[in-house]
Amino acid sequence: MLQNNKSHHSSLNPAGLFHLSVVYLVWGSTYLAIRVGVRPGAGFTPFMLGAYRVIAAGAILLILSLLAKQRTNLSKEELLWLFISGQLFWLGGNGLVMVGEQRADSGIAALIIAATPIWVATINALVTRTAPTWNLLVSWIIGTGGIIVLSMPTILSGVRADLLSIFALNLAAISWAGGTVLQSKYQSKLTPTVHSGYQLLFGGIGFLTLALIFREPLPQPVLEAWIAWAYLVIFGSLIAFTSYIQALRMLPTNLVTTYSYVNPIIAVILGRIILKETITIWTVAGAILILVGVSGIFRAHVKPVNTKN
Repeated sequence: MLQNNKSHHSSLNPAGLFHLSVVYLVWGSTYLAIRVGVRPGAGFTPFMLGAYRVIAAGAILLILSLLAKQRTNLSKEELLWLFISGQLFWLGGNGLVMVGEQRADSGIAALIIAATPIWVATINALVTRTAPTWNLLVSWIIGTGGIIVLSMPTILSGVRADLLSIFALNLAAISWAGGTVLQSKYQSKLTPTVHSGYQLLFGGIGFLTLALIFREPLPQPVLEAWIAWAYLVIFGSLIAFTSYIQALRMLPTNLVTTYSYVNPIIAVILGRIILKETITIWTVAGAILILVGVSGIFRAHVKPVNTKN
């Protein structure tokens, strides 16, 4: 059944915040893993990497669900809804990012994907016929401004992107936003592992279909690409996507989508720690703006406690 997600919370669910923190941390590192997997000479094409990744993760989740004796049979309504949301999340939202990252710098990719919360708000407003509050609008503007500042060194150095990349990345943000709104409206009785497992598996079917249509060759990955694939399967899909589904069940949708603002900060921190990448004044200023925007969205979803008797 489709239902409206809760729009007002006197407090935020601690378990939901834990799952959101997992999404913050893990998905902030997957852009690097995707680049390693689809870069020239790595051996993976975009749709084949997507298929190998999500089919493996979906199969593992469903096997674990069967071993735990969870319900895995689907009604016609559940089958249709999980198939549609699986395509929106994985084939559209993730697959088009991999296509775009072949021809666009990571800075412009992060900038475009950071618009996901705005697309979520737009789609949700159209569905519910309600406009977001001014507090949320200002917070989104500040957060998006932070992404622009964070990406400024890459943009000033000359953006490598073509119209196909720009179109693919924008469509990816819209597709993921559509899946997020649909997910937040549908109250599923399936467990999170079964729920995520089917969405991953259906997304993998979509990836394989497009790989065949575009005649992508069979993968011949190098070792680094296999390591990136394993990371994407275990952390990006099994752990983080399941946490994302849980967070959408427990927290306001607008709050959950702040991951697209925080992920670039995580990526910068990991780049500094692992690759010794330089942190500039643009990095610090952008991170501050992003954190201000995210904190504003958090405050917009927590009611002040009335202490009067």
